[in-house]
Parts: sequence; structure tokens; C-alpha cells
Amino acid sequence: MTTHDFQDGSGPVPAHQHPSGGGWVADSAVVDDDAYIGPNACVFGLAWVCNNVWVYGNARVFGSAFLSDECLVFDNASVSGEARVSVNARVYENASLSGSVVVTGRAWVHGAASLTEGVVDHEQDVEA
Repeated sequence: MTTHDFQDGSGPVPAHQHPSGGGWVADSAVVDDDAYIGPNACVFGLAWVCNNVWVYGNARVFGSAFLSDECLVFDNASVSGEARVSVNARVYENASLSGSVVVTGRAWVHGAASLTEGVVDHEQDVEA
């Protein structure tokens, strides 16, 4: 059995490298074959990544986060908790999503933005 330490305090857990991009995915997470997980990115916990999503750079997706429908998470961004990202949304630079926040509809969250609740949609651009 292959394991990987996601540096989240849980130690090494069963994991594999995603066939598209080579990034680490915990066996507890669900990542579609059509997703791209870049070599330095990772998906762990109970996260779901589906429908042509790209996670790359040093991005981290974990907890019960759900990513779908051609969204991008990259640079040093993180998506965790029960956060949802979908429909061509972008989360990048040092942005952090957690809690129950929803980002959808071509919205962008970037810079040092840190969101934990609410909805960002309809092409909104959030930067902090």
C-alpha cells in the first residue's frame, strides 16, 4: 500500500498519484479521471473533485470540499471545510476558502482573500 503525508497532522495515509498531473490524492478523496492534479498539488480528506477541474501549483483541497464543472484552484490557494467551487470559478494566489462558502458562476477569489461563508457568483472578483 502506498501512503503519503499531507502535512495535516494525520501522518501518512493511503494515497496515490493522480494519473493526470501526478499530484497526490488520498484514497479517501474522490477525484475523477478527467481532473488534473498538478505535481505539487494535493487532494485529501473527504474532498470531491469532478467534471474537468484543474488543481495545480501548490494548491490544497481537503476536508469535505467539493469542486466541479471546470473550475480552477491554483498557486497557493486552499479549499477546505464544506466549501464549494464550481462553474468556471477561479481560486488562486493565496486565497483560502473554508466553512460553507460557495464560489460559482465564473467568480474569481484571489490575493489573500479568506472566505468562510456566503456566496460569490455572477462573475464577482474578490481580492484582499
